[in-house]
Amino acid sequence: MKIRKGDRVRILAGKDRGREGVISVAFPATGKVVVEGYNVARRHTKPRSADEPGGIIDKDMPMDVSNVAVLSPKDGKPTRVGYAWDGDEKIRVCKRTGEKIPEVED
Repeated sequence: MKIRKGDRVRILAGKDRGREGVISVAFPATGKVVVEGYNVARRHTKPRSADEPGGIIDKDMPMDVSNVAVLSPKDGKPTRVGYAWDGDEKIRVCKRTGEKIPEVED
């Protein structure tokens, strides 16, 4: 999976199509990502303890990685991601402009 946590993406399909956000969690095994503030579902939860109340909460749900596209660091348009070698280091590059996609620190 070429999309990682911290990438700026545009949503290509679904109820939030056209909006931009940041990947908060990536699930490479299932090919899904969570975009902060989008694809929100309301969940009814039971109280687990005295400290954790129950009620209706809004939760960001995973969406398929094919429904998002990374934004180019140069012009902010959606692009595909490729790989290139910078010396001995493998880096991610923007297919539209050829620029390096910056890595996000955790």
